[in-house]
Amino acid sequence: MHVPLTPEEEARFAKLASAVGKKPEQWAHDILAGVAVAEDEAFRAAVQLGIDQADRGELIDEADMDARVRRMLRS
Repeated sequence: MHVPLTPEEEARFAKLASAVGKKPEQWAHDILAGVAVAEDEAFRAAVQLGIDQADRGELIDEADMDARVRRMLRS
């Protein structure tokens, strides 16, 4: 993967990476891997929350779900 940066952005990123004692490439990898893990964990937690609610019988009816989806699509 290649992420294009302006020379100014690249210099700033290199400075920040140096401040944490890493090469820019390694720091970028660490950041992206961390974001991917965090996103995956957040998704899995949200799914588990829904499963737990369903297991407790906390469900909404189809008409309410349709209304929620319509509102989400409008935003």
